[in-house]
Amino acid sequence: MPEISKAMLDALNEQIRNEMYSSYVYLSMSAHFERANLKGFAKWMRMQSQEEMAHAMKIFDFINYRDGHVTLLPIDQPPASFPSHLKTFETALEHERRVTGMINRLYALAQKESDYATQVMLHWFIKEQVEEEKNASEIVERLRLAGNEGAGLLLLDKELGERKSE
Repeated sequence: MPEISKAMLDALNEQIRNEMYSSYVYLSMSAHFERANLKGFAKWMRMQSQEEMAHAMKIFDFINYRDGHVTLLPIDQPPASFPSHLKTFETALEHERRVTGMINRLYALAQKESDYATQVMLHWFIKEQVEEEKNASEIVERLRLAGNEGAGLLLLDKELGERKSE
């Protein structure tokens, strides 16, 4: 298998950082919901954090399988507070849209570099991002319907708390 180009390797290492930052963002959101005593929302966000870390590790392992050099880059601090429960999920949706752009740019680079193995690996991420955006968008719409307090919020909290590992 051909060696990963320096440009591709640098971009993949950057994406490991981006996925770890995503994990941090969702963990911060989980803490927000814990403080608000919305345990279902907190669980959903914690599981999302774990999923993002698994994404980082998928790229980490891929680089190692290709005999590349993993370089762990510094991770920025995520926001520590959010103005509302709805805004928290709107932020999550915006974040997922940014990640989709990052994955698309990685794929374009893999095409430019004729790096077919990386293109195949990124197919999984492209499919995953469609699902991530869909899930976040649905929750945003349901929160808009439920409002920021009351029975609807509590029902949605209960439902999100039933999320199972994937």
